[in-house]
Amino acid sequence: MYVRNIFLFIRRYFVFFCFLLLQFLALWMLFTYNRFQHTAFLGVASEVTGAINSQVDQVDDFFHLRDENRRVHKMNDSLLNLLRVNYEVTDTGQRLVVDSMRVDSLVKYRKYVYRDARVVYNSTNFENNYLQLNRGARDGIRENMAVLNSNGAVVGLVVNTSARYSHVMSLLHTKSNISAMLKKSGVNGTITWDTKDPRYLMLGGISRDVEVNKGDSVVTSHTSYNYPPGFMIGRIDSIRLNKATGYHILRVRTSASFNSIQQVFVVENLHKDEQERLEAETEKKMEQDRRAGG
Repeated sequence: MYVRNIFLFIRRYFVFFCFLLLQFLALWMLFTYNRFQHTAFLGVASEVTGAINSQVDQVDDFFHLRDENRRVHKMNDSLLNLLRVNYEVTDTGQRLVVDSMRVDSLVKYRKYVYRDARVVYNSTNFENNYLQLNRGARDGIRENMAVLNSNGAVVGLVVNTSARYSHVMSLLHTKSNISAMLKKSGVNGTITWDTKDPRYLMLGGISRDVEVNKGDSVVTSHTSYNYPPGFMIGRIDSIRLNKATGYHILRVRTSASFNSIQQVFVVENLHKDEQERLEAETEKKMEQDRRAGG
C-alpha cells in the first residue's frame, strides 16, 4: 500500500521533479564551465556560508577560547624574536632601495606583514580540505597569501576571497605543494599530502645521500614567494628508502593540529609582485633570446 502511494506521488509530480532535475543540471553546467559565473558563484557562496559558519563557530569558540588565547599570546611573544625574518637589510654597497617602509637607523625594510584572522570553517575528513576565515578583500587579504596558526606552524594558502571572508587551501589538500627544507641541513624538498591521515604529510625530493633522522624539523624554505622562511611545518616521523629512485620516503608529523585550529595569521609578502614580475620578464627575455639565436 505504501509503495503504491509512493509511486502515485511520483507519477503525479513527475513533470515537476523533471523540471527540478533539469534546472539543477543547467545551473551546474553554467557555474562549472563559465569562468565569470563560476567566480561570481564562489563569491556569493563565500558570503552566505561565511555568515552561517560565523554563527556556528561562536559556540565552538566558547569551548576553545582560553587555550587559543594562550597560544595567540605565545605567538605574539615569539614574533618579537622573529623580527629579523620579517625584514631585509639593503646592500650598503649599492644603496638600491625598493621599499620605502623604513623602520629604523639600520636601514631595514619590511618584507612580511601579518594579519590576524579567525577560522569559521575547517575540514579535515576529505581528500581536498579547506578553511574559511573571517577576513576578506576589504581587510587586505588576497589570493596566494600564506596562513600560519597561532603557534606559527604552516596551515595553508589563501585561494579565494570575498569582501569579508577568505578560503584557504589546507596543507591537507591533493593540490597543496609547497617548498620546504630540512632545518638541520638546509636541503630543499616538497611537502605534499597523501590523503591517508590528517596528522601526517609527505616530504619528497630528498636524496639518499642526505642524512635524515627521526625528529628532524621541516620548515618553510627560502625559495617560496608565499611563505616566510623558517616557519615550522612538522617533524620527521618515519624514514624509508625508495630503492628504485634513490630518494627517501619521509613522513612528517604536522606541527599544526588541523582539528583544533581557531586563530591564524595571514602573511603577505610585500615583495611578491616584484619577484613574480621579474621572473616572468626573465622567462620572456630568455625565450626571445632563444628564438633570436635559433
